Amino acid sequence: MVKLVEPDKILVRMPSLTAVRSFVAAAKHLSFTRAAEALCVTQAAISRQIRELETHLGVELFKRTGRTVELTEAGTILYDAAYLSFVNIAQAAERIQSTQSGKSALTICCSPAFSGLWLSRRLPDFFAGNPDIDINVVTTGNFLQMEPGVRPDLFINKVSDPRDGYHSIPLFHDLIYPVCTPAYLQNNPAIATLEGLRETVLLNLSPYGRAQVAEHVDWNVWFSFFNINLEKRSPGDKHLFNANDYNMLIQMVLNHQGVSLGWHHLVAPLVEEGLLVRPVEQEVIFREKCHFLTYLESRADNDILCRFRDWLLGCMNDERISLTAGGEEQVK
Repeated sequence: MVKLVEPDKILVRMPSLTAVRSFVAAAKHLSFTRAAEALCVTQAAISRQIRELETHLGVELFKRTGRTVELTEAGTILYDAAYLSFVNIAQAAERIQSTQSGKSALTICCSPAFSGLWLSRRLPDFFAGNPDIDINVVTTGNFLQMEPGVRPDLFINKVSDPRDGYHSIPLFHDLIYPVCTPAYLQNNPAIATLEGLRETVLLNLSPYGRAQVAEHVDWNVWFSFFNINLEKRSPGDKHLFNANDYNMLIQMVLNHQGVSLGWHHLVAPLVEEGLLVRPVEQEVIFREKCHFLTYLESRADNDILCRFRDWLLGCMNDERISLTAGGEEQVK
């Protein structure tokens, strides 16, 4: 006698995964056209899949106003659950593919500035010594609010133990000083003094869109350590430019557009190469503003993670960046 298998109620009631994938793309971009481009299908196919999904669920998932769409309450509930599920499936597939390829993958989360100005310069050295490891980098300006399902193996940031299951070790503290190009200094010799520096074009790091996990340091804060009031700048054509993208500020500096504050661990190689110079000798050391290497405790003994961690700590040691934290701000 053949034993019949009871229907799986969850799988039977599941909507079409193709339709859900179309919905997630449309919900993510709030555009059927951009969803079609992301999935390499036609807009008509996206619209049809979403209509079928809405019919299956018996609710509207989008509010349609002309050419614009926004999620309904039901759409928001489905998007949050579906997107997380797809992330988990994609990560599982990635791990399987990495295993089949004979390579192990490590996912690292850091700021766009650290990835662009520090990590990208040094990764070739890591790959040369570890050809069997693939690296995935996730960048964010807000480590406290990450996409659902994203669980990096390690973070490099200013947050100690940002979430359960991770352990942190200190890397280095902040050393901050002004930087510009040699050409800009030559054309603006007055910036060799703090008073002259105050009057030039200042490229300022804005706090907007960034995680406030530590006190924000901008030109106003930096000048205050030398009893210079930035608000007393003379009126004129020397503007104060604000952006929350540090990579953009450094590129503007390299294009001779002004002076920016330089975080030593990010700009030191550019100074050593002569691309940037320090127009004044003054600097501020924030010993309490420590950067951390934070890694999954469950992978603490993992060979791949240990090799990357040891390599990164070795780089820090070679560059003579302090690996200790604590103490008060210091001004030089």
